[in-house]
Amino acid sequence: MDALPPTSDMHAPGGFVSVPDPRRTEHVLDALKTALAAPGEHRLFRMGKLPGLFPARAGLSAEAALEAVRDGLLETVRTETKGKLVTEWVRATPKAVGFVHEHDSPRSILRELKDVLQATRTGVPEWMADAKREVAALSASFEVRASAMLARLDDLAKRCEAALRRAEAGAPAVAGPVAHVVPWATDALEYLDRRGESGARGDCPLPEMFHALRARHPALTLPAFHDGVTRLHDVRAVRLLPGELVEPEYAVVVEGKLMSLVAR
Repeated sequence: MDALPPTSDMHAPGGFVSVPDPRRTEHVLDALKTALAAPGEHRLFRMGKLPGLFPARAGLSAEAALEAVRDGLLETVRTETKGKLVTEWVRATPKAVGFVHEHDSPRSILRELKDVLQATRTGVPEWMADAKREVAALSASFEVRASAMLARLDDLAKRCEAALRRAEAGAPAVAGPVAHVVPWATDALEYLDRRGESGARGDCPLPEMFHALRARHPALTLPAFHDGVTRLHDVRAVRLLPGELVEPEYAVVVEGKLMSLVAR
């Protein structure tokens, strides 16, 4: 009898039909937010105590994983074969940022605001008792903590307003002369904003920015991208920063330094 081929994580479960399901979408959102929060490769499925983007290789979890890969939200980086099991390693694509922003951005911001308000309310009584007992010693700490708390609440309020406006009126407009510096300036700034709201940590690598822009501007060349992003940096629309040179061909030279990251 011929040996059976290794079983891949990407093998579709029997009877899988791609029908919209809010529960499957939640699985996809959770997985994409995890992948964006820790850039790099991840196991597609959890394996024992080893972490993975999806909890199980069967049922709704498997359907959600197949949907994420099929729709281009996750891309396979490599595979590992152990006996009859093939483990898929994947990473989030630029398309994942837009998916998370479209489906979860306003709700996640409001949820974060609720958590901050609840944590603040719970901690007020204990904080007031400590302040009464040690007024002199805590006066400086009080000012620092209050300022940080107000700054965070102000930031969340602004993000809530922007997210709600975006949900009601579509993509945000970028005002001022920035849009006239390069043809794709608005799309570049919008991608950085959405990337931050989607929970992605760290500054955006230049290769990620280039491929995200190419999705909307297929004729964009790497030299034109280098020239445009440098001009945006010159007018302070974005900040070019040094970082790990994983793909050095995408880096640009600014003031004699190689820059591989971009941020607002």
